[in-house]
Amino acid sequence: MISFTPDDENPTPKRSLILAGGGMRVSYQAGVLKALEQTGLTFHHIDGTSGGTMNLAMLMSGLSPSQMIARWQNLNVSDFVSLMPFREYIKLSFMPAWGDADGIIEKVFPHLGIDVEKINTASGLQGTFNVCNYSRKINQVFPHHSINRNLLVAGISLPIFMPAVEHNNELFIDSVWIKDANLMEAVKQGAEEIYLIWCIGNHNTYHDGAFNQYVHMIEMSANGVLNLEFDWINELNKRISNGDSPYGQTKPIELTVIKPDQPLPLDPDLYLGKITNASLIEMGYDDCHTILQKQSQSVAFDYTATHMKNPTPGLIYNEIYRGKIKNHEKNEDINCELNLTVHIENADDFVTSGQPSARITGLINCELFPENSYLNKSHIRFDNVTANPAEKTAEYQLNFSTDKENYKLIGEKNLRDDPGFDAWSDVTNLQIKIINQQNPDFIIASGTLKLGISEVAKLIASFHPVYNETTAQGATLVAKFGKFLLGEYYQQYLRPTKKWWKVW
Repeated sequence: MISFTPDDENPTPKRSLILAGGGMRVSYQAGVLKALEQTGLTFHHIDGTSGGTMNLAMLMSGLSPSQMIARWQNLNVSDFVSLMPFREYIKLSFMPAWGDADGIIEKVFPHLGIDVEKINTASGLQGTFNVCNYSRKINQVFPHHSINRNLLVAGISLPIFMPAVEHNNELFIDSVWIKDANLMEAVKQGAEEIYLIWCIGNHNTYHDGAFNQYVHMIEMSANGVLNLEFDWINELNKRISNGDSPYGQTKPIELTVIKPDQPLPLDPDLYLGKITNASLIEMGYDDCHTILQKQSQSVAFDYTATHMKNPTPGLIYNEIYRGKIKNHEKNEDINCELNLTVHIENADDFVTSGQPSARITGLINCELFPENSYLNKSHIRFDNVTANPAEKTAEYQLNFSTDKENYKLIGEKNLRDDPGFDAWSDVTNLQIKIINQQNPDFIIASGTLKLGISEVAKLIASFHPVYNETTAQGATLVAKFGKFLLGEYYQQYLRPTKKWWKVW
């Protein structure tokens, strides 16, 4: 589990973990928590706001990051949606919200393993939940021992989408409009190192459309207040350096931010199946692992801390390879499976580049290693694209770690753009070898993994455009990339206008 230390043990330095909001996309944080667990870092305090309160509640209910991942992966995201009685919709402009909290209370919280009694009695750390007290127009902090179900619901009740929640004769809603991450609460708890998991977008692109601009309002509020807190902490650090430390810090406070390079896809993409919780979890693990491997993890307390690349029209797709490979140490066959998500940030640049590459997240299940070993800093690269487009080579570089060692899986697939029976093996066969990165000359295992018939169908079905302004734009990119990746095989058999039964 994530390691926490009671206050009376006085860990040095004191660390706080901040779980910011981000709608249903906060499944990303479960992947980050898995990576943090592997580092052995110790936290004495954890704080949650908006969607982040769900992950805080899961942790405080006693779930490990692996258990959290399993629950997020199996969650039916439609359970978040619950309609009010029909008579409320008759009121039109006077209805309290578009939906109510019944689905969250009856389905989502139980599925995620959120248990208020366990939260209230948890020991070993201080947990704090942020909820907006609408009656007073303030962000109110509730220690974990005083939280209840109504406040947990209020913590994720966005205006328009869900009604306000009553508690002690006052109304409460989601705090995201006035605070999406409470770093000052961490400071008051004595933190000298703050780890912030940030899921809200922060980029320079302004999108058209009412929903996109509603999201922009949340982004402006969340990032704007965060920047104010950065200013306060910068002033406080000056005081600490001069020997004036009102909250007990012995050194200036440092900040580490775990965030994606590009904004995460929005909640509607989860509903529509364009992204899955499993993919978000994989991304969180990979991003955390990459950031924590940097020689200097600390970032400045300013707007650049959460800034991201502008979103560009891209694609994601999934590949699942299975088969038996040879364990060379014991000279025996073993089972191996790769469950991969390929992320193409800029699809137009990708298909026109002479040597395109894309990020890969996912996991490897192999009898030699612990179950569900998550990938980090992995990619796929296509060679020979310009010299001979009809015979491209796809090279996979997949990195993963156990508690003691770092490994690399190297895969290669030849994509010949020729019609005929050999097209099937071109598409489906991946030659692999696994090495220990500390001893790269020795091949631990090798063999051929395959995409089965159903996996090829799933691969094509998984092609989804991201950050495309129109449906037509997305469809064009999917067709262009499908032809690039699978050549004549896509053209002859897998285009949406063709009959699926021709594949087999």
